[in-house]
Amino acid sequence: MHIIRDFQFVEPEDRGASVAIGNFDGVHLGHQSVIELARDAAPDAPLGVMTFEPHPREYFAPDSPPFRLMRGNARAHRLEKLGVEKLYELPFNAALAGLSPDEFARNVICDGLGLSHVVVGADFCFGKGRSGTADDLVRFGQEMGFGVTIAPLMQRSENVVSSTAIRTALSEGRPRDAAAMLGHWHRIEGEVIGGEQRGRELGFPTANMSIEGLHPPKFGVYAVLVDVLDGPHQGSYHGAASVGVRPMFHGEVPNIETFLFDFSGDLYGATLSVGLIEFLRPEMTFKGLDGLIAQMNADCEQARGILAAL
Repeated sequence: MHIIRDFQFVEPEDRGASVAIGNFDGVHLGHQSVIELARDAAPDAPLGVMTFEPHPREYFAPDSPPFRLMRGNARAHRLEKLGVEKLYELPFNAALAGLSPDEFARNVICDGLGLSHVVVGADFCFGKGRSGTADDLVRFGQEMGFGVTIAPLMQRSENVVSSTAIRTALSEGRPRDAAAMLGHWHRIEGEVIGGEQRGRELGFPTANMSIEGLHPPKFGVYAVLVDVLDGPHQGSYHGAASVGVRPMFHGEVPNIETFLFDFSGDLYGATLSVGLIEFLRPEMTFKGLDGLIAQMNADCEQARGILAAL
C-alpha cells in the first residue's frame, strides 16, 4: 500500500483511484462496506481511501478527552489488510479546513488527486464549517467528472454501527460486542516502552505501552491476543493485559501492560498489537504483594482458558 500525504504534488500513478472518504476510526464494518463499494464502483481502478491526520476533531478541539480507537499507523495496517492500494492521508490543517465544499471537490478530489470515483457515507459532511453534504458531492461530481456513490449507514441488531457505539462497548468492558461491530478484535498498537519493571519483580514481566490519545477501554484485566509486528520475536502470542493506572502502585498515567504466556525475550522498542478479547476483572488494590500475585496467577489461568476456546 502506498501512502500519499499531499494532494498538490501527486505522481501520475497515484491518480485515477476509486476512493472511500472518511476518518475510518476503528475501520469498523460500516467503514469496510464503504470501501467495498469503492472497490465495486470501479473494478479496474486502484482501490483507495482518503482520510485525514490529525483527526479533524483533534484539530478543532485539541483539549477534548481522548477518543480515537486507533492511531494513524494502526489504521494504515488495517486498511492494507483490506486490500487498499492507495491511502491518501491528507494533513488536516488550516488550509484544508478553510476550503469551501466546491474548493474541496475541485482542488482536492478533481484537480489534485484526479480521483475517478468517490464513496461517502450518507451522513458525510465536508468543506468549511462542514457545510457540504453528500448530495452536494454528487452534484459536484456531475459537474467535474468524477463518480459519486452514497453508502447507506450500516445497522446491526437495529443499532447503527458507529465508532461512538464501539467506544461505549469498550468503556463498559464489552470487547466482544465492540468486535462484532468492528469485524475484528479491538487492538491497541504501539511501541514497547520502558517501565518500572514491577511485573518482572513479581514474576510477570510485562510489555508496557502508552495509550495516550486513545479512547481508554474500561480499566482492568483482559485476556488478549498479541501480535509482535517486528523484531526478532515477531509472531502471535496469547496473554493477559492490564489497562489502567495501577492503583496498587499509585500510578496516574493510564497505560497497558501485557504479559505474554510462555515467552522469554526482550521486547523493548518492538511494535505490539494487543487485541482485547474478554474483560476479566476491574483494577483492584490488595493488602500485600502475595494477594496480588495470587490474583495475577488466577487471571492468567482464566485468560488461558478463554483464549484456548477461540
